[in-house]
Amino acid sequence: MLLAHLARVSQEVAATSARSRKVALLAGLFREAAPEDVPVVIPYLAGRLPQGRIGIGWNALRDPAPPAEQAVLTVRGVDAGLTALSRITGTGAQAERRRLVQQLLATATEPEQRFLTGLLTGEVRQGALDALAVEGLAAATDAPPADVRRAVMLGGLQDVARALLADGPDALAGFRLTVGRPVGPMLAHSAKSPAEAVEKLGTCAVEEKLDGIRVQVHRDGDDVHIHTRTLDEVTDRLPEVVEAARALPATRFVLDGEVIALDADGRPLPFQRTAGRFGSRVDVAAAQAALPLSPVFFDILAADDRDLMDLPFADRHAELARIVPEPMRVRRVVVQDPADPAAQEAVAEFWAATLRRGHEGVVVKALDAPYSAGRRGASWLKVKPVRTLDLVVLAAEWGHGRRAGKLSNLHLGARGPDGSFVMLGKTFKGLTDATLTWQTERLRELTVEERGHVVTVRPELVVEIAYDGLQSSTRYPAGVTLRFARVVRYREDKRPEEADTVQDVLAARSANNDAS
Repeated sequence: MLLAHLARVSQEVAATSARSRKVALLAGLFREAAPEDVPVVIPYLAGRLPQGRIGIGWNALRDPAPPAEQAVLTVRGVDAGLTALSRITGTGAQAERRRLVQQLLATATEPEQRFLTGLLTGEVRQGALDALAVEGLAAATDAPPADVRRAVMLGGLQDVARALLADGPDALAGFRLTVGRPVGPMLAHSAKSPAEAVEKLGTCAVEEKLDGIRVQVHRDGDDVHIHTRTLDEVTDRLPEVVEAARALPATRFVLDGEVIALDADGRPLPFQRTAGRFGSRVDVAAAQAALPLSPVFFDILAADDRDLMDLPFADRHAELARIVPEPMRVRRVVVQDPADPAAQEAVAEFWAATLRRGHEGVVVKALDAPYSAGRRGASWLKVKPVRTLDLVVLAAEWGHGRRAGKLSNLHLGARGPDGSFVMLGKTFKGLTDATLTWQTERLRELTVEERGHVVTVRPELVVEIAYDGLQSSTRYPAGVTLRFARVVRYREDKRPEEADTVQDVLAARSANNDAS
């Protein structure tokens, strides 16, 4: 498939708000795609690179060659080129990556250049693309949508798409829960408070939300496989989890949970410690000895030869408790009657105790709900304390894709001791179309310099930023940056000198570390 065709459909999907039109566009694209195109087409549509981060920044993309007149690039050819580029290391790697990227852009037409630039900078964002792709696949292959959704839950979107395009709807029968083959994890929507979540769900369980790394553990006899939420296998990195799985009193199961680094008192260490240990690929034994990770489970998908996913959560948890000892299960409190004052008090106490133990919040789960693999179901609601800072916009970056022509990615700063502003990080999240339009006009009025894609502005606009935590960073002068920052609102009622200070930020980090 030509990249030009994919780029055109991506632009058309982004330009329409009608779901039916989006699905029709995707169905047309899938009808023309070869099964071998799928591993590239689906990630590209969603704005993801199959290779993950490949070390391409704006410096490598600036001043591209004039676009080609004729479209010749194929999606698989581009993917092969980016795979080769991602493997470049050593002295001169940055210059060589720039050379290859520029070579690729010189072969691309103008629409393809826009698409590739957006893809490489993470600015291709369609929104709920995977769900739309499922409907598009069903329409393209005349398969029942419910059957496609079920197959995707169990086999992953790309594998199902490849099989459907190759063999038609009959291929769906081959996708069933199989120990050893990972399935997409069930995800949660957000709620403002535990009380709100309990009121919505009724009879439910309120469980700790750990700030760890999601894992799915498969055991079949002595054969153990561990996968991440993105279905990557990480068994070799987690020998302690393999050992724990083999010690359980069952020989065939699929467990859902997290791994997390804990201190000697059983309290969570900062997420960066967990992530650093989890990411260690060299001398895993030494890394494990220095910082072991603890598995903590909250659900079970299969036991023995039984598929448990369609059972109510209450029944699944009973099976989990039969196999997994209490120290390896998340803490929880069960609510039978949300209107009972004693139950409400128990939930409030559990919430407070969870935060005191250093965890990031709770997940409230309906006891009668099945396990909706790969979906963000309404029967799981996550609640985290809202942390906000009032920061100043120091610069912004021109957007791509549906944000082309808009100043999108904000550079955020806090007040330093000398009255200057110290950058803490960036975010493009939480911005509505109306906010994008407003901030582009306002920031243009404040522009002091424009260099490439970055527009530096006078530090006059205060914006309220929500964030999930603070982590150490050598990239920023204060030594910390924001985790999962997103815009709440602009504070036109505040002057820059009323913004939070670096000292406020470091104090918040210290308080969070003390709590954990």
